[in-house]
Amino acid sequence: MAAFGSLSDRLTDTFDRLRGKGKLTEADINVAMREIRMALLEADVNYRVVKDFVTRTKERCLTADVMDSLTPAQNVVKIVLDELTELLGGTESKLVFSSRIPNVIMLVGLQGSGKTTAAAKLAYMLKKQGRSPLLAACDVYRPAAADQLATLGGEIGVPVFRGDGKNPVEIASASIREAVDKMRDVVIVDTAGRLQIDEQMMQEAVDIKHAVKPDQVLMVVDAMTGQDIVNVVSTFAERTDFDGVIISKLDGDARGGGALSVREVTGKPIKFVSMGEKPDSLEVFNPERMAKRILGMGDVVGIIEKAQEIATAEQMEAAERMLRDGFTMNDMLEQMRALKKMGGMKGVLGMLPGGQKALNQMGGNLDEAVFDRHDAIIQSMTAEERNRPSIINGQRRARIARGCGLTPADVNVLMKQWGEMNKMMGKMRAMTQQQGGKKGKKGKKGKKMRMPGMGGMDMNKLMNQMGGMGGLGGGMTDMDKLMRMNDQYKRK
Repeated sequence: MAAFGSLSDRLTDTFDRLRGKGKLTEADINVAMREIRMALLEADVNYRVVKDFVTRTKERCLTADVMDSLTPAQNVVKIVLDELTELLGGTESKLVFSSRIPNVIMLVGLQGSGKTTAAAKLAYMLKKQGRSPLLAACDVYRPAAADQLATLGGEIGVPVFRGDGKNPVEIASASIREAVDKMRDVVIVDTAGRLQIDEQMMQEAVDIKHAVKPDQVLMVVDAMTGQDIVNVVSTFAERTDFDGVIISKLDGDARGGGALSVREVTGKPIKFVSMGEKPDSLEVFNPERMAKRILGMGDVVGIIEKAQEIATAEQMEAAERMLRDGFTMNDMLEQMRALKKMGGMKGVLGMLPGGQKALNQMGGNLDEAVFDRHDAIIQSMTAEERNRPSIINGQRRARIARGCGLTPADVNVLMKQWGEMNKMMGKMRAMTQQQGGKKGKKGKKGKKMRMPGMGGMDMNKLMNQMGGMGGLGGGMTDMDKLMRMNDQYKRK
C-alpha cells in the first residue's frame, strides 16, 4: 500500500511517542493532534477534511474516559482508528444489482485515471463470482482505447462490444441489445475521459446515462490525484450523480490524500481499490481494514481471506498433514508458490502489523527473486531429501548447490528458513493439541477466527505465541529480524 506509506509512518511515530508517556496531559493530546494534522496535510488530504477530522478526534480524546484511563495512549489510537474508518466510509459498500437482465455498470472519470483497466478488472471479478459480463468500448476519442479494452478482455476471457466505433451513445445502447442476444447478464460501459473536466465530456456521460439507465455509476479516481480531486469528484457527482468510487493505482507512489478526501467531500462510498496491474488486483474496499493498514495495524483478516481464496481441498488436507507430521521441502515449495499467488512477500508483508513501515525502511523493495532460487534448490534435491530435510548434511548441500548452479551459502539460507518454519509448525501443532476437542466460546470474547484444517483455533492467541502480531496498534515484535533475512537474500 505504497500510496499511504509516508502517512502511515508519520502516524505510527506519533502513536509510539504517546505510548512512551504513560499518563497523558492535554498538552500531549494537542501535540499529537498537531502532528496528525501535519501528516494528513502532507499526504495532500483536503484541508477542510483535515480540519473537521482533527476537531472531532481531539474532542473525543480530551474526554475524562480517555484522560483518566489506565491506557490513555491506546484509547487515543482507538479513537483515531474509529474516526479514520468513518472518514473512509464506515462500512463496506457493495455493488447493488437489480433483477433486470442485463445489469449495467457505467464507469466515468478523467483520462488517465485508469477507467479502461478498472473496467477489465471489474469484469474479471464479476466473472469469478459466476456472472457473464460484457465490456462496452465507448471511448471513441483516445487512440487505441477500444483496442486496449479488447486486449484486456481477451486476456480474461470476456467479450468486448465495439459497435460502429463512432457514436458513444449508440455503442452503449447497442451493447445492451448485444448482451440480451448473447445471454450476458452484466454490461460494463467504459466511457471517454479528458485530461480535465470539460462540457462535452460531461454532457456525453449524461447522455449515455440517460440512454442505458445504469444500475450503478462508478467514478474511477487516480490515487495520485491530490487536492484537485475535490473539484473533479464534486463536478462528476453533480452531473452524473455517481453511486460509488473506484480508487486506482493505490499501489503507486501517491501520497493517498485524495482517496481520504473523496468520501467526506461527496458522501459517495469507495467501493473498490486497485492494488496492482494484474486482473485480480481489484479489491472490495473495507474502510476499517484500510484504516488499520494506514495506522500500521495490518490486515491479518485480509491475508486469511486471500489464503482461503486460493486454497483447494488438497491444500487443506496438506495443512492438516503438516500439523500432524511436520513440514517438508515439498510443503515449502507449495507455500512459496501460494505466496506468489497472494501477491508475493511484498504484498503479504504490507498487510501485516508493522509490515508497511518495515517495507519503507527497506526502501519499499524485497528480493522476490528468492522464490526462484529456492525453487531451483528444492528441485535439485532427491525425493528423500525433500521429505526428510533433516538428513541434508554439508556434503549433500554442496551437491545440491552444484545441481542448481548456486552456492552452499544459498542452500544454507533455505535450510535456515525451513528450520524456522518447522519450529512455527511445531508451535501450531502444540496449540491444536491443547485446544483439541474444545469448542470456541461465544460471548464477551467473540467468535474465534477459523482457518481451513485448523478447527476452532484462536488465531489471535496463536499469533501472539508465534511472534506477537496481535494487539491494538502493535507491530511485529521481530520485524528487524525479517529485514535482516531480506538482506541475506539479496545477492551481491
